[in-house]
Amino acid sequence: MARTSNIFARVEPEIKKQAEIILDQLGIPMSNAISIFLRQIVLQKGIPFEMKLPQSKPVAYASLTEEQFNAEIEKGLSDLGYGKVISAQSVAEKINRDYGI
Repeated sequence: MARTSNIFARVEPEIKKQAEIILDQLGIPMSNAISIFLRQIVLQKGIPFEMKLPQSKPVAYASLTEEQFNAEIEKGLSDLGYGKVISAQSVAEKINRDYGI
């Protein structure tokens, strides 16, 4: 058996909980998942997935001027008019399905 080293990392409790739920369903211990991630970094010679900034960020109401707020509302109404909607129920079902929450 190969020698091993310890890694100590701080993560948000909710992220850890969600990851544990998924890993349990896959039958993979957390330590094995971390080892797989590190091996992929070595094989790929970098992070094994694309990393980029989100195209848009959530808008905080308190940070908006009245004109900016009205523009955001108009965008939302426009999306509704074009049928660009997702029901809260479908979002909840996807979260439940994907994360078992």
